[in-house]
Amino acid sequence: MMSSEEVLRLTVAALMSRSGERQGDLAAGIGQSQAQVSRKQSGRQHWSLDDVDLLAAHYRLHALDVLAGPTHAVGVLHGVLPSLQAAAGGSLFSARVGAPGPALALVLEEPAVQESADRDPSGPAAQTARAACHPAPRPVSAPVPLAAPVVSSGPPCVLCGQPATDEVDGFPQHLAAEDCAAAVAAASTHAAPAIAVPAPPQGSPPTPPVTPALPPVAPAPPPVAGPAHAAVPSVPAVAPALAGVAPGPAESNPVGSAPVPPAPAPTAPAALRRKGAPGYASSTLVDQITGRVHDVLQEAGGDLAAAEAALIKLAIPDVMALLKLSRVGGRYEHSEFPPTHDILSKKSQKGSDDIWEGRPKWRNANLLAAARNGAQVQVTALDMNAAYLSAFKAWLPIGKLVEDTSGVHDPKKAGVHLITPAAWDHTDLPNPLGNRMEPGELWVSESTLRLLLDCARKGLADPPVIHRSFVSGATESLLEKLRRALAETRRTALAENDELTVAYVKSMYSKFVSTIGESAANRELRRPDWMHIIRAKAFVNLWLKAYRAHHAGLEVVAISGTDELHVAGDWRSVFPEGRDLNEVKEKDTYILGGKR
Repeated sequence: MMSSEEVLRLTVAALMSRSGERQGDLAAGIGQSQAQVSRKQSGRQHWSLDDVDLLAAHYRLHALDVLAGPTHAVGVLHGVLPSLQAAAGGSLFSARVGAPGPALALVLEEPAVQESADRDPSGPAAQTARAACHPAPRPVSAPVPLAAPVVSSGPPCVLCGQPATDEVDGFPQHLAAEDCAAAVAAASTHAAPAIAVPAPPQGSPPTPPVTPALPPVAPAPPPVAGPAHAAVPSVPAVAPALAGVAPGPAESNPVGSAPVPPAPAPTAPAALRRKGAPGYASSTLVDQITGRVHDVLQEAGGDLAAAEAALIKLAIPDVMALLKLSRVGGRYEHSEFPPTHDILSKKSQKGSDDIWEGRPKWRNANLLAAARNGAQVQVTALDMNAAYLSAFKAWLPIGKLVEDTSGVHDPKKAGVHLITPAAWDHTDLPNPLGNRMEPGELWVSESTLRLLLDCARKGLADPPVIHRSFVSGATESLLEKLRRALAETRRTALAENDELTVAYVKSMYSKFVSTIGESAANRELRRPDWMHIIRAKAFVNLWLKAYRAHHAGLEVVAISGTDELHVAGDWRSVFPEGRDLNEVKEKDTYILGGKR
């Protein structure tokens, strides 16, 4: 059986799905960040009762509607359950789960009496409570015969929870509100038949009336000004009853009445349970990162500078441990120390191997010439965020590289390739190969080859000629869990102004890329092919940003390194501004040909 918080998370997911919202929309509506909503929906943080009030105000529901489960909440959201009130003969909640018994009403409405009963079990207050729990038997007349209701069979309707034989968009659902009303009325009549109770015998003392514990609740209170959590009061004391908890001794039925079975816990349709709004990243990996920061900061006595220095020293072993943890349960077992070919080996201690990564360093010659002739161009230097972290999403070979001389690129494999690139004739766009000026053959990594083939599909150049390849079976998601965990931790840290965690995450992903080649600092992995592919993918991402700017009508002035793009024009209409991975930030502005 699901816990109350699991039902609440399922309810939030169902309400988001039915209202067409994403986590960012919900976060803006309740005054929280998207990262906070993501953590609460993934179970890494708890939804509080204040959050329930905020959710209720956002969806214009009562807090009890939100706590009653996804089926009930979706029904009230679409205005179906309010129309069932008359058919059910009472409030929404009494029709769905039954009103609380007299003893529960006594506890809810008379806390002082209950406290007195606790202090003196033999006192009048305790006797009153016991009388409420176990009333004296009363004569009961024969029940009024009822016609047996016709109960259809089928999966539960997403609006009223009763069996439905039709489907709408793949969900079991009645086709009209009247059908829902009839199904609920029939089910409630079948579950709790009316019992005719005669008046007490003449001369007996009158039975004092019991005040109802729950008044009828309006399903959709209008929005009010002020804080959202003050709009709808929360009644946490009755939440277990709304979730379908069986009545306890305090809610026993009077002797002689027909037994009423407890209402089942509300469940969501199978499709909603499958979707379920999973967390963006593995909570285990995120907790490892945040836990390390917390422990190191505590050991440093709160000294941020000392904690940052310690975390940077731990970055390499920590990121390698995260990589191994992220591969638990993976489909592929990658090779950690495969044989290295000569083209991937350094020729000297400070030299390099034969792989060309395509590092760009390009200036728009036409704009520079116009600036020398007196033209004034306002230029903005844009900075790409976490370029190497974004490059983790690259096609990486899984096993050792095997030679292939077919000259045909297999998209399901990855490695390094000996090619002859085609000529590049575009003066307003940088060459995908960067600033390489030498003609002829060259070795490139998988990322560069895929970019050249993509340019050929766009009609920008001819496809390259592939002479030889060293490849292996590949996947684009080998580092995906690690990338998501680092990205989610970084996003949360930025939202909370936690620059210590941001520096730690940056040190992990940057040192991962720089040490997985031939480095003595990393003894856990030696994959120079991965290093070249990831570094080249960072250059590819920068080139794709330049192409996007050019295609949108901006003038590309320059690109440099892995993260610097200079453009002229309204760049905010093309790129979102911010510090997230899919955003850019303004680094500098200057007049082309003038002083910065």
